[in-house]
Amino acid sequence: MRMVFRWFGEGNDTVSLDQIKQIPGVEGLVWSLHDVPAGEEWPMEKIREIREQADKHEFHLDVVESVNVHEDIKLGLPSRDRYIQNYIRTIEKLAAVGVKVVCYNFMPVFDWARTDLHKMMDDGSTALFFEKSKIDGIDPFDLVRTINHNSMLTMPGWEPERLAHLTTLFEAYRRVSEEDLWEHLSYFLNAIIPTAERCGIQMAIHPDDPPWPIFGLPRIMTSQDNLRRLLSLVDSPANGITLCSGSLGANPDNDIPAMIREFGSRIPFAHIRNVRVYDNGDFIETSHRTQDGTVDIAGIVKAYHDIGFEGYCRPDHGRHLWGEQCRPGYGLYDRALGIMYLWGLWDAYGKASQQPEKRDSHAGIA
Repeated sequence: MRMVFRWFGEGNDTVSLDQIKQIPGVEGLVWSLHDVPAGEEWPMEKIREIREQADKHEFHLDVVESVNVHEDIKLGLPSRDRYIQNYIRTIEKLAAVGVKVVCYNFMPVFDWARTDLHKMMDDGSTALFFEKSKIDGIDPFDLVRTINHNSMLTMPGWEPERLAHLTTLFEAYRRVSEEDLWEHLSYFLNAIIPTAERCGIQMAIHPDDPPWPIFGLPRIMTSQDNLRRLLSLVDSPANGITLCSGSLGANPDNDIPAMIREFGSRIPFAHIRNVRVYDNGDFIETSHRTQDGTVDIAGIVKAYHDIGFEGYCRPDHGRHLWGEQCRPGYGLYDRALGIMYLWGLWDAYGKASQQPEKRDSHAGIA
């Protein structure tokens, strides 16, 4: 397991590279060019700028999250080929600076959804919260205003240039079924995977968050069966999964350790986080500790350890602790605590696997 840490860039993150450097075991940054609109080719000079910043702190840039997919590709419009060519050229540029994994998603319009970015918890910390009954009745424009309330920091997946066309997008997706979305994803993957293979890059799709339709929009990365179907669209090691325990874990029917054991060789990147799911479908993001949520984090780490996972892993969203002012879900403190919990589990499983089985001292005694 290779530990990495998501960083949004100088001037766009409350966490500094100096601080990340002090977290034990973190070897690389998970990064992106958040100021480049979805569908545009990434400029090489901006890529090299991030490379230089990482080099000063001896971090690698093996994992990009995300190279966003333009809505025209998801909608299957004739204009998609132009955006796919931009995507292919971006893959080639990323390979030139050593990138090994590109995380992306195929969620229509909204990359993720929460109804409260700072829900107060019993201990005084705050966390991202999803209230199912509220999302069922909320105006999507009200949700946009909630998510983008802090205009000082970018909110990935909620870029203003995309959401400015919300009404048009909703109208366009009325004609797109789940099967249509599968077809459009297959078209995209068949176009880009040959380049990814040639460049030594693994594409790693992120599950839908939450893993069910919202606002009548189709969602397809929601379950073990659907991830299996995704891998069959293009049977290549370059077609992989970013397995996110928090996204998939919002549905208690998802057996994440089973997914790890089935798809392990096609998981180049893991997001590990916990959520507590309530009977009414609400969920809140908790600490990474197993007993604080509904997701079996200990079992998940054990599954990765059992398969000899050598991919990249990052703690996902954290709570907001000790008065920290930060991008929702992406403060320093709780993610650093989460890393140490994950390392503790990993080290414990490693020690246990090295211990010889204890011989029963009473064996053979009549």
